[in-house]
Amino acid sequence: MEQLMEFAGNHALLAGGFVLALLALVWTEVVRTTQKFVELTPVQAVPMINREGAIVVDVSASADFNKGHILGATNITPSRFGKPDAEIDKLAGKTVLVVCKNGTASSAAAAALVKVGAAKVAVLKGGMLQWTADNYPVSRR
Repeated sequence: MEQLMEFAGNHALLAGGFVLALLALVWTEVVRTTQKFVELTPVQAVPMINREGAIVVDVSASADFNKGHILGATNITPSRFGKPDAEIDKLAGKTVLVVCKNGTASSAAAAALVKVGAAKVAVLKGGMLQWTADNYPVSRR
């Protein structure tokens, strides 16, 4: 323990960086475990779509949505989640899979859907980039 304290004293910047990285890791895990939605890989998402009849909401930009999306997906831009929206309110009580281009923007939309009262909400891990990388079909309509 004495050597650890000596090392930290001699390398304050390195020790501080380690502490910050550790805190960031702990914070990420706390947020992940307290969120009321799950992250699913494409393999896990397909049964949710096919068996549970999940509504697929794509929060990608319109240009990205038009390049390719999951068949039957509805494009709802993230800006619409911050205010009352009839289309979003219709998702209350439904099973919803939220998708975006790379899996980063969908978490905020999923949290908003939980607040609206969606019964079961999931996020596609890796977004459409992972979906297409895994060779799942896309629609361009």
